[in-house]
Parts: sequence; structure tokens; C-alpha cells
Amino acid sequence: MRAAQKHQAASSKASSGRAFTLVEIMVVVVLIGIMTAMIIPEMRGTYENALLRSTSRELVNVFHLAYSRAVSVNQVHRVQLNSRTGDYFVEQRLRETEEGGDFARLKDVAGSEGKLDGRITIEIRKPGEDSAPGLEQVPSLAAEPAPPVRGTPGPGEGIVFYPDGTADEREIRLRDRDGFRLALRINPVTARVHLIELARQ
Repeated sequence: MRAAQKHQAASSKASSGRAFTLVEIMVVVVLIGIMTAMIIPEMRGTYENALLRSTSRELVNVFHLAYSRAVSVNQVHRVQLNSRTGDYFVEQRLRETEEGGDFARLKDVAGSEGKLDGRITIEIRKPGEDSAPGLEQVPSLAAEPAPPVRGTPGPGEGIVFYPDGTADEREIRLRDRDGFRLALRINPVTARVHLIELARQ
């Protein structure tokens, strides 16, 4: 009998020693709240950055597709990119004309069309539109007009890739809602796309 009582007393002491007090639980809850408040903004920035980079990879893939098809089938290809809606598609030139050529949209080619995420703003720049990286160029009335660049798009035109492995020189700037920016610069000689991080706005 005494042995049973001693066993019950020992087990009750052990269970009371293993229990948490209300103060300890409150301290843990407060610490979890502080850590959550610190981590959530970082996670949001990481998500936005991932979205920006995935959008840039999507565009790189489209440009690479247009370049590889232009070289492999020996026909001019063009990427149409709407900076307002984010829609894009690849076209193939059917025949050359004085206006540049008749183009037809590629069909049944994976990755030849799509829509970029609406949370990313797009800006397409031509050579000479920037006076310096990150600074806007102020137009001068006395300035001489820039010489025409091969394949400079007019209204409704896009970025052209040629069968000789060259392309239009363009810079596509991407910006997320937090002001983080990336630039995709197309080399006109090699048609390679260089990814450059720009200063946050």
C-alpha cells in the first residue's frame, strides 16, 4: 500500500515537473509573433524577386526560340511583345517586302506565345534612349537625329532575329511592385541575352 502511494506521489511530481507554466507559454507565443513579423516581409520580397526572375527567364526562352528558329530554318523571326498587356508571340517572315515583310504567327510550337505576369511592368528601349544607366535621357531640340538601326521597329513591330545569327539591339526592362528591376539586353551581333540587375526605384 505504501509502495503504491509512493509510486503515485513520484509520478505526480514528475508530471508536474514536465508541465509548462502560463508564463512560459506566453513567452513562446510572443517570440513566435516577433519572428513571424520579421520573416513575413522577407518572404514577400523573396516571392516578388522570384516572380521577377521567372518572368525574365520566360522572355529569355522566347528570344532563344526565335533566334534558334531563325538560324535553323533560315528565315527572319520576330518576337511581338506588348508592354501594356504582357502578351507575346513569335512570328515567321513569309516573304520580304518594302515595308519589311509579311509575317505569320507560329502555330503548334511550344513556348512561342504566352502572357507575362501582370504584376511585372515591361518597358522596351531602343539604342540611344538612355544617357546613362538608371537615368532618363532628356531630348534636345538641337540634337541630330540618331542614325537608323537595322530592324528598328515602328508601331506594332517587334524584336527581329535574323538567319545570320544577329538580332535587333534592344533592352527590355522589368520592374516589380517593390521597385526591383532587371534588364534584358539583346546583343545585336550574337543575339545573346544578357541579364543585368538595375538599381531599385
